[in-house]
Amino acid sequence: MPPLRLVFFGTPEIAVPTLEALLAGPHEVVGVVSQPDRPRGRGRKTSPSPVSAVALREGIPLLRPERVGDPEVVEALEALSPDLGVVVAFGQFLPKAVRELPSRGYLINAHASLLPKFRGAAPIARAILEGESETGISVMRIEREMDAGPVGLVLRTPIGEGENTAELTGRLSRLAARAIGEAIDRIVRDEIEWTEQDASRASFAPKLEKSDAVLDLREHARALVRRIHALAPRPGGTLVLVSEEAGKETPLKVPRATSQPFAPAAGTSSESAARDPSEPTPTTSRTTEAVTRPSPGTIERDAEGVALRIATGDGWLVPLVLQRPGGKALAIGDFLRGFALPTEARFACPIEERDEKGERKAGPARKTTGQTSGSDADATEDEMESG
Repeated sequence: MPPLRLVFFGTPEIAVPTLEALLAGPHEVVGVVSQPDRPRGRGRKTSPSPVSAVALREGIPLLRPERVGDPEVVEALEALSPDLGVVVAFGQFLPKAVRELPSRGYLINAHASLLPKFRGAAPIARAILEGESETGISVMRIEREMDAGPVGLVLRTPIGEGENTAELTGRLSRLAARAIGEAIDRIVRDEIEWTEQDASRASFAPKLEKSDAVLDLREHARALVRRIHALAPRPGGTLVLVSEEAGKETPLKVPRATSQPFAPAAGTSSESAARDPSEPTPTTSRTTEAVTRPSPGTIERDAEGVALRIATGDGWLVPLVLQRPGGKALAIGDFLRGFALPTEARFACPIEERDEKGERKAGPARKTTGQTSGSDADATEDEMESG
């Protein structure tokens, strides 16, 4: 069977492995569609997206529209006569005129979750945040509803202990390249089977905002560790160091951390003291000496083999890397050698906003319908997002 003519839709670095694998494969990439050139990097210099840079390097016809559904863009795509479209983290809504344009009548997308779990813009970060043990790539057909199309292939991978969003994104970007290649092979051989998703099992993965970065030390230490790793590298988990003697507050980012249990209280074992409250309660326990638990935000130095640990609602948060405003992220030992930590300092707990009845205020509703073909462009530097 003759090779397929492919159009590739993608924008950030995470889409590059799939594009490069397609260029090295048996099929012909006849065109690339990416987001317009944007200010990028620390200097905010306007430059092509990583995917655009590959297309320019390889001399592939390149479209960089503000709106992929504009008539002149659709006309340009039709002129390429594609058989199939491939989408990885593109960043714009794909209208019906584009979705059904290839001769095969559809586009395929590599979504970084085990659909129908974690539909939306940040499936990788949300999987880490929620303590999932595995994730993967689902190759689906793009439909109007966000990440709701039928799935033709799934590749799974475990989430490593302490793996953060940046690290997992890198692995999943390579897995996406493999998954797309296998899916196209099945399409060519007419062996692919599209399975409708069970909408009743769907969950959603909205993008993590800056407001999500504030670490609430009243939470369980292990939950905070997951949040820190889900937020790395951006926007990054943040703690506020408060020193009344110095009369100042210093925000510190925590790119990586681990946790320790509190010493067990009376009538419990060390295992139960370390248990996440969401886990089943053990049927047996050993009685031990009672220990007073420090209040959240309390700091201990050089205790139980760690340079610094911070009390939380249940357990110790142990920062492994810290970063001060305008500084580099440093291993905790290096950080403490260059940062004077006042003896009376503690880390603050955020103050919750409450309504007139004393109830915690709910955040704004998040939009969860409408496919975005790879999500918004701001977050795609870090994570493979919805499609």
